[in-house]
Amino acid sequence: MKIVITIISILLFILLFSCGQANETTPGSSNTSQISTIVNKGSDTLVNLALAWAEKYQQLFPNVEISVTGGGSGTGIAALINGTVDIANASRQIKQEETQQAKANGVDPVEYVVARDAIAIIVNPENPVNQLSIKQLSDIYSGKINNWKEVGGDDRIIVRLSRETNSGTHVFFLENVIRLGDPNNKTLFSTDTLLLPSSEGITAETRDNPNVIGYDGLGYVTSDVKVIAVGSKPDGPFVMPSAETVNNGQYPIARDLYMYTNGRPTGAIADYINWIMTTEAQTIVTQLGFVPIVKP
Repeated sequence: MKIVITIISILLFILLFSCGQANETTPGSSNTSQISTIVNKGSDTLVNLALAWAEKYQQLFPNVEISVTGGGSGTGIAALINGTVDIANASRQIKQEETQQAKANGVDPVEYVVARDAIAIIVNPENPVNQLSIKQLSDIYSGKINNWKEVGGDDRIIVRLSRETNSGTHVFFLENVIRLGDPNNKTLFSTDTLLLPSSEGITAETRDNPNVIGYDGLGYVTSDVKVIAVGSKPDGPFVMPSAETVNNGQYPIARDLYMYTNGRPTGAIADYINWIMTTEAQTIVTQLGFVPIVKP
């Protein structure tokens, strides 16, 4: 009987040992690969550029996975404040109150300028108007000018298009065009302004409606809409948006595009931010119609 018990004990020990060996990680299994994941969210202006960067970077470094989503600059910054993203994209600078919220939540926003952009004023190709001053744009979007004939066009009611309020482009346009860059100016968009959720939506509506005026990041402008020359003064000069006129300061509605991290990043996030500043990454900026911060 004792012999039987001893044999059973030995068999059980061998069985348990074998199971333990089978559960150990073997070379070549997924557990041996160190995959770094970067969560990137925010500006719809930046989203196509961010997706292109992520795709290229993952080709170069397959051990890095980059998740990119839009939703607007406000959404990205809110996610950074809440600690749910590694990098927030924004087409405007972070606001003072957002920085205060972040610090209260233990988050230290660090800013990076990753590209530049011009906000193009677009109309339907049938519209005969070719140029507008910043003051005229302010008067149009605030509701002081309501008919195209008031600015040299046909006798048509002006239909105003804008991005939604969570958009960094909306905020920039409000502060720098409608309010003429004056921090004490409290002018608002006309209440009949149509708010659209995407740059593509503004382009599509402008293409189809001869009464429309809209604005879009230069990288989203297509050949089936008409771009208006803009002057900072009523008598000009009136300048078309381009990489050249943004870099030489001639085009008056230009801005930086940003990424924000929580503190100075390290590891995979730092490597990715550093790569975005390289000539290789900035070539993609040019290809998508934006303005590079590093000459490709």
